[in-house]
Amino acid sequence: MTPAEPMLICDLTQSYAPHGGGGIGTYLREKRRYVIDQTPHRLLQIVPGPEDRIVEDGRHIWVEVGADQVRGSPNYRFIMRTQVVREVLERFRPDLIESQCPWVLPWTAINYRRAFPGTALVAGYHTDFPNAHIYRVGSELFGEFVGRGLRKLATGYAQVTYREFDRVYTLSAMMAQVLRDYRVDHVDVLSLGVDTALFHPGRRDPAWRGELGLAAKGPLLVYAGRIDNEKRADRLLAMFRDLPRELDAGLVMIGDGKLRAALRDEARGMQVAFPGFMADRAALVRALASADIYVSAMADETFGISIVEAQASGLPVVGVASGAMPERIVPGTGLLVDVDDTAAMAAGVMRVWQGQREAMGHAARAHVAGRFEWRQTFEQLLGEVYPRAMASARARNEKGRFGVGAALSLLSSGKIRQEAR
Repeated sequence: MTPAEPMLICDLTQSYAPHGGGGIGTYLREKRRYVIDQTPHRLLQIVPGPEDRIVEDGRHIWVEVGADQVRGSPNYRFIMRTQVVREVLERFRPDLIESQCPWVLPWTAINYRRAFPGTALVAGYHTDFPNAHIYRVGSELFGEFVGRGLRKLATGYAQVTYREFDRVYTLSAMMAQVLRDYRVDHVDVLSLGVDTALFHPGRRDPAWRGELGLAAKGPLLVYAGRIDNEKRADRLLAMFRDLPRELDAGLVMIGDGKLRAALRDEARGMQVAFPGFMADRAALVRALASADIYVSAMADETFGISIVEAQASGLPVVGVASGAMPERIVPGTGLLVDVDDTAAMAAGVMRVWQGQREAMGHAARAHVAGRFEWRQTFEQLLGEVYPRAMASARARNEKGRFGVGAALSLLSSGKIRQEAR
């Protein structure tokens, strides 16, 4: 049941970028729209920015905390000035805080809750960071043995951190099991969404290919997301090289990231375009609808907003059999191959192009329409996840008050003094 009384909800995240951002930016934007248009609640959103800034617009409060850029990821910033975040929280006093990243800020929320115990805490576990970040980077830099050790430490951090929250949600059944393996049991599975009226096959524009400067007449492949190591963007270029020349395919890699410049240089002379991050949603809608097949090599996808946006646009998907992709790319909507097998991915593209591509595209749209809508996402979040978190917070406070009351009662009766003797 959605909370009946108007309350102040707070989103708190490091994982926001105004340009080149991914799913979190989309989530924050869609959540603002839903909360303001469909509920009586107020919404406070705290993100990193170039300088401290607070913008109050009716029931929406947008806060940027000045933070340095992340090295190698110029679109992202990392908040270290947690005292400023704490001051913002104490100024506005949210009823519920939703933390959407694992680093530093969850403990700012936890410490705030300890001072203001009536606050409910919800965590969104959007990425399995012990594996996707710590283990991968640690293994690449220091070798497998050190990578495993670092993953063990990160797993311990995850266990300690997420047990402090009243409720945790994740984005797939697979990731919920990962959390249970970490002995975090108070978990909900929340599906994210797509605007199926906006992302639609009817937005297709045959002129778009030529505007990118591509002369390819065969299948146009598209990817939208960060162009970096985590997304395995370099595998897509390797896959493209494995396609037969006579296929006359083109590839469009939409987005920004630390691999973009290197891959663009590597792809010179090839039918590959790097149009950059598309802040204009209408431009992204047109791009997806105007392609033929969506491709992704991401092995640690926890939901895949870009995948459901492509499916809503009528595209079959060729991806990898890992992470949440098997839950997104069901039979008849595309093909899955082994992680990092670029030759198999190229063969998958060929199979889709030469097979039932249009039928797969229709099936892909039918799979997401009515199932992955933002309205459903936020109805579940506010109607199920938040009430469970608030009930947990009330139970925690009742338990705390009972404990204090019992201790005072024993003290006044002299029993503690007698037992001490």
